Amino acid sequence: MTELLAESPLIVSLMLGVLAIGLLYGWLQTGKKPLAAAGLLVALCVPAAWAISENWVTDRERIEMVIHQLAIAVESNDHDTALAIIADEATQRQAAAELPQWIFSEAKVGSIRSIDITNDMDPAQADVDMTVKVQFSSKRGGMQNIRVPRRLLLTFEKRGDNDSIYGGWVVIRYRHLPIVGNADGYTTTPIPTSL
Repeated sequence: MTELLAESPLIVSLMLGVLAIGLLYGWLQTGKKPLAAAGLLVALCVPAAWAISENWVTDRERIEMVIHQLAIAVESNDHDTALAIIADEATQRQAAAELPQWIFSEAKVGSIRSIDITNDMDPAQADVDMTVKVQFSSKRGGMQNIRVPRRLLLTFEKRGDNDSIYGGWVVIRYRHLPIVGNADGYTTTPIPTSL
């Protein structure tokens, strides 16, 4: 319910609006003042729901912020910023070996298919399944301005509190592969995180 309030204020507002209209309609039919007071009170909760939603940042929204910061860093070929968001050493080495091979001219988040947060682990983890659109050239010059969509699987871990950068969420594993079909020549093999 808290995620609904924090992430979907339109749905909450519609439910509150229907309830307010029902209470006010009941007042018009019966003339009972408590129904009118309740209807007005519920109607006043609609802007409150929007205010709460604007000021309450959930873990899912924090993860989306990390994803968009990663896309900006990759697009501007800022490898240091991209690597700083990766907390696992083996995964960071993997990315440090891959990124310098390419010059990116575009890196956009297509759609985030799912963000599955597992809070019963210590620390909490989240698995993200998303699509990205990239345009890149090879530093060796073999490929120029190739535009491809890719499926990107990320595993996040919460290392820190909500006040730390990105709410403490960092990448510990990633894998990219074609949008459909099996792995291709560019598909990464996930490296297990070090314990």
